[in-house]
Amino acid sequence: MKKEPIYSLDKNEIINADLRIAFIVSLWNKDITDRLYNAAYDTLIQYGISKNRIKTWTVSGSYELIYSSKKIAICYNFDSIIVIGSLIQGKTFHFEYLCQAISQGIKDINIKYDVPVIFCVLTDKNKQQSIDRSGGKNGNKGVECAKTAIYMSLFRKSIK
Repeated sequence: MKKEPIYSLDKNEIINADLRIAFIVSLWNKDITDRLYNAAYDTLIQYGISKNRIKTWTVSGSYELIYSSKKIAICYNFDSIIVIGSLIQGKTFHFEYLCQAISQGIKDINIKYDVPVIFCVLTDKNKQQSIDRSGGKNGNKGVECAKTAIYMSLFRKSIK
């Protein structure tokens, strides 16, 4: 007997999912992270996630997303955590080190804790590329990450 899914992202709705989603948003490159956050938040609402089931924290920079997502994974029971940041390449190696450290740190939290941490951190060559990926000509990565959070939350619930 085939089980019916409890959701349909094609129809922009989730049925009886009762999901809890956390956001952690970097204040560095705030114009970009605000665009990502607003799109992700609006997408969750569009798919039927109640506003009172969404919690948002801010941190100073993208590197701080590692510690803060670990603490939220330990202290709360969210179905997914979405981390939002923006790194724009400069003329030093700092960009490469941060990109590597942040992606590895978030990966480690995904492995260690029983909550999906969705990586919505742009790592772009220049400001225009960040604009293009946060609501410009290349769409908005925040929308994709919100949908990923829904899918991963439902996946998590389906195997508990």
